[in-house]
Amino acid sequence: LDFEEGFEGVDPQPLHERINQALSSIGALVLSDYAKGALASVQQMIQLARKAGVPVLIDPKGTDFERYRGATLLTPNLSEFEAVVGKCKTEEEIVERGMKLIADYELSALLVTRSEQGMSLLQPGKAPLHMPTQAQEVYDVTGAGDTVIGVLAATLAAGNSLEEACFFANAAAGVVVGKLGTSTVSPIELENAVRGRADTGFGVMTEEELKLAVAAARKRGEKVVMTNGVFDILHAGHVSYLANARKLGDRLIVAVNSDASTKRLKGDSRPVNPLEQRMIVLGALEAVDWVVSFE
Repeated sequence: LDFEEGFEGVDPQPLHERINQALSSIGALVLSDYAKGALASVQQMIQLARKAGVPVLIDPKGTDFERYRGATLLTPNLSEFEAVVGKCKTEEEIVERGMKLIADYELSALLVTRSEQGMSLLQPGKAPLHMPTQAQEVYDVTGAGDTVIGVLAATLAAGNSLEEACFFANAAAGVVVGKLGTSTVSPIELENAVRGRADTGFGVMTEEELKLAVAAARKRGEKVVMTNGVFDILHAGHVSYLANARKLGDRLIVAVNSDASTKRLKGDSRPVNPLEQRMIVLGALEAVDWVVSFE
């Protein structure tokens, strides 16, 4: 429950100055409206960002979307969207009313997050993009909206298209709603989700993620096999060895020596390939389920 009180009458100029100073060094501006007063002058913030050529992404609050006129992207959830446009019985109604919002408030785009139905991206002059949820199971949606807008901003700032940003954001949301409480998504979890892997994860993992994956596999009655090595200059012998190791069980873990460990074992000229590259190559092999590093 939220018992915090908002505030009024605070001079917004210091915040505007800080935003203005930051605009030259950022790739996107995120404004999350909690109706507490910090975004009372949100329209001025939007104009500052537009003048600097920085996209403005807003997680809106309330029914007065006029406040967000000129924003690059609004990310209301379905209930917030319907509070403004009315109940939508079909996907077509979401599109029709969403496009009207875009026109009415001069938005560049609108992303409606729709819980178990995924999300819908609307842009003028483009066909609507409906993305189904990637969540395997939904335990807690707390913070999912923050995850979506955060990943959207990071992906756009990295130079990707809005469609690509939504793809990554949808994958990230699918991860966090499968956790209890307000949660984050790690780079490896996001990579696994983007590659379409199960939420127990495959490929390159941290030790903690591997523990969870192994526990889930054992719960399913699967036999887990583990081997280790440097795997610096991968060759056919390595591939054959790993394929045979995989035949000994249902899941294969490959533990890879760190760069420092490899140097101690093989000499100062090794490794030829750094740890990250060795792990990625191993993770791409069909026989290998999970890859983790060790010292």
